Amino acid sequence: MRQLGQGTFGKVVECYDRQTGRYCAIKVIRAVQKYRDASKIEIRVLNTLRRYDPRNSYKCLHLNEHFDFRNHVCMVFDLLGQSIYDWLKDNHFCPFPPNHLQHFARQLLTSVAFLHRLRLIHTDLKPENILLVNGDYKEVPYKKSNTTTRRVLLDPDIRLIDFGSATFQDEHHSSVVSTRHYRAPEIILSLGWSYPCDIWSIGCILVEFLTGEALFQTHDNLEHLAMMEVVLGRLPDRLVRASQKAGQKYFVNGRLDYPNEETKYNSRKYVKALRPLEDYVMAKRNQNDNFEVAQEFLDLLYRLLTYDPTDRITAAEALRHPYFDLILEETGRVVGYRDLLWHGPRGP
Repeated sequence: MRQLGQGTFGKVVECYDRQTGRYCAIKVIRAVQKYRDASKIEIRVLNTLRRYDPRNSYKCLHLNEHFDFRNHVCMVFDLLGQSIYDWLKDNHFCPFPPNHLQHFARQLLTSVAFLHRLRLIHTDLKPENILLVNGDYKEVPYKKSNTTTRRVLLDPDIRLIDFGSATFQDEHHSSVVSTRHYRAPEIILSLGWSYPCDIWSIGCILVEFLTGEALFQTHDNLEHLAMMEVVLGRLPDRLVRASQKAGQKYFVNGRLDYPNEETKYNSRKYVKALRPLEDYVMAKRNQNDNFEVAQEFLDLLYRLLTYDPTDRITAAEALRHPYFDLILEETGRVVGYRDLLWHGPRGP
């Protein structure tokens, strides 16, 4: 038995199933009532996913079985590879090739569109909760200050995991959800949240896959909003007006109160170091990239990272975006087109 990971809920261990002759992953929940109660909700969600997708076409982690052991709820899953976050860390935070980035985007949106059809909101999408099915790789030359090579996956197949925070649309919504770096503006501004908060998280994740680093690296609400404004432009007046007391404290005369006299030097430095979204996308183009790829990817990101949740693209709509028409090589060169239809106008 080998420990694979741990968290506030308990730990995940690798085990050998003598009946099947295969290794598996078991999530062992702490023997504390609130964690046991939460695990029952997670099991209900996982059973729903399996019931509506028995062949796992939508790439969400399947629960194989569950049992109690010495007051610990234990959930049994297939043993998968490492998380995308761990892969990035082990790969010196080198970004993914354009064709893998597109593949991840399609898979993530497919998984989340499926969840949303079931009236489920994941609420905690992040690279740590996306697992590789197979971590085999090849090494290729790469120019970066801390490495001369980078690993490139042989198989970019992924699974979405950790449904411990997943919430049905018609059930109680806690006020704050999502891990900080991937948290949507409507959550920070106390405007309530629904399916679009997952879409915002996907936008943040895809930028991270493009650059190798998290886009909004902060732990403070005001600083987070300031970072958003540098990358995506001013927050719309409608959201500012709609924000309740919890959100209004971040604004003065309808403008974000940043920087102010309490803003620390390091905060100013971090925010100033950010750039508009277009700069990140265009900076990652190399001589082999097709300009069309960058333009379509940028347009998709703008739609995923739209401030107003009522205007943000849905997962199902995003899958019909022209970015997914493009058939890409590892270098980013377009080698063909899929026959998909897009009926929406272009983004900003």
